[in-house]
Amino acid sequence: MTAHLSATTPSGDPVPAGTRHATAVDAVAERWYARTLELDPAQAALHGIRPHETGYRDYGPDGPRAWAEAARDTLAELARTAPSDDTDRVTAHALRERLGVGLDLHEAGLTGWEVNNIASPVQEIREVFDGLPRGGAEDWRAVAQRLRAVPGAVAGYLRALHQAQARGRSASADQMRTAARQARGYAAPGGFFDRLARHRRVPEALREEVAAAAAAAREAYTGLADALSGELTVRARGTDAVGPEEYALRLREFLGATVDPAELYAWGVDHLADIVDEQRRLARRIVPGASVAEAVAFLDADPARRLHGTGALQAWMQELSDAAVDALAGTHFEITAPMRRLECRIAPTHDGGIWYTGPSADFSRPGRMWWSVPEGTEHFTTWEQTTTVYHEGVPGHHLQFATALANAAELNLWRRAGLWVSGHGEGWALYAERLMDELGFLEDPGDRMGMLDSQRLRAARVVFDIGFHCGFTVPGELGDALGGARPGVVWSAEDGWRFLRANIVMAEPMLRFEWLRYRGWPGQAPSYKAGQRLWERSREHARAAAGARFRLRDFHTRALRLGSVGLDTLEFALNL
Repeated sequence: MTAHLSATTPSGDPVPAGTRHATAVDAVAERWYARTLELDPAQAALHGIRPHETGYRDYGPDGPRAWAEAARDTLAELARTAPSDDTDRVTAHALRERLGVGLDLHEAGLTGWEVNNIASPVQEIREVFDGLPRGGAEDWRAVAQRLRAVPGAVAGYLRALHQAQARGRSASADQMRTAARQARGYAAPGGFFDRLARHRRVPEALREEVAAAAAAAREAYTGLADALSGELTVRARGTDAVGPEEYALRLREFLGATVDPAELYAWGVDHLADIVDEQRRLARRIVPGASVAEAVAFLDADPARRLHGTGALQAWMQELSDAAVDALAGTHFEITAPMRRLECRIAPTHDGGIWYTGPSADFSRPGRMWWSVPEGTEHFTTWEQTTTVYHEGVPGHHLQFATALANAAELNLWRRAGLWVSGHGEGWALYAERLMDELGFLEDPGDRMGMLDSQRLRAARVVFDIGFHCGFTVPGELGDALGGARPGVVWSAEDGWRFLRANIVMAEPMLRFEWLRYRGWPGQAPSYKAGQRLWERSREHARAAAGARFRLRDFHTRALRLGSVGLDTLEFALNL
């Protein structure tokens, strides 16, 4: 018996006539997605599929093995299933690519023991709470139950870390110490768990229950901090650099494509030099005869471009985001009513990151843009962050997520909600920054300098991330842009710090966060620029093929409706 992929659109309207029917390949993908949510119930809650699910994935040594077994079973089932149409062919391509690289990482012993300052279980276990509903009593009972699950999740994670170290796998001592500080901050009086327990919306009848559960979570995180800063640090490796073999696999994980790190490194060096030249020309427009640093200082000092306090920052982000949605909807992009809801929020932590979380599968929870402001940071510059709002919101991540999620008439739920590849997603968001310049939204020279600053940041980290992890030498041809990094020597962390300081306009606490991030999350940072390069290349290929019939809006709609597939799959799909 065949069934529609969705009986209604996200707005509740009937699915249009001619809607594609679910296929055998769709069923394989849906079963895989359902299995991943069984293995990771926190994701089910965040996706709004089982909103009061209260468990965690198995962070212990058995967790990665269970995932790998499920992946092998799914690939075997997929091999027995014939595609019915091009949509199936893209689904099968994407599923083989994602599960294939995941299994290669597992079999290389590279999963289950991550420790870094942004994307490891240290942050993940806590971050789940940011997306949970906090309305009535049922919501808060679920919060309390998940808080009680934190100690078990932390205990499993610690078992995995100790077992990995016994096999010679470990993050660096720097990553351990930084993650320990984060964990201790979450557990401190007045920290995240304490504030959650004292949240104004906790029903009076549940305050004692939530407080006791939060105390258990605090105790678990205190123990995690002690372990990370103690024995695990003593036994940690001394460097973050992973070497070229592991790096190539990590890069493939984040890109969904096989790319030669040496070629990408050489391109990154040339691309950074081009952006620096572009900034220099713009600086002389902002202040005649000025250097980039002098133009930046001028913009920083402009009272009209400064915000004071996180309240002002949040309000400014929301106003700019709403204006972008209003201007782009129906003109350059298809943005339906449910997709227009985007909330800008200040995160309940102070780690220094800026990120986006997607809407629930039914759009009842909107997409959200988060800013984790470091302690003591009270002043913000709009010229620097205008492009960030476009990157995280519309036409960046929010448009990307929401377009795929709304495409229930064509895509199975895995393609819509369970598939995310950094090179595709971050590449699109960086492409979106440049696109807003092309569309005339960055006519203010300060805002355009901010966009170029963002592009320069992403190009600089291509150079440092690849060079540092692969053991390449510092490129002397960048001249003054090296900022004190020693040309001709193998990249060190200290050379990277000097180099990043010369190329990234950012408050020191946030820049140190970024510097450590690149060292502890190899291959992720270059995925932005590598993805942008492929998006731009795909657009030009489509333009050449269509000739006078090419319409930019049509290209964007077709590409975004595919979902966040790997870059090899994107090229495959656009060439069908």
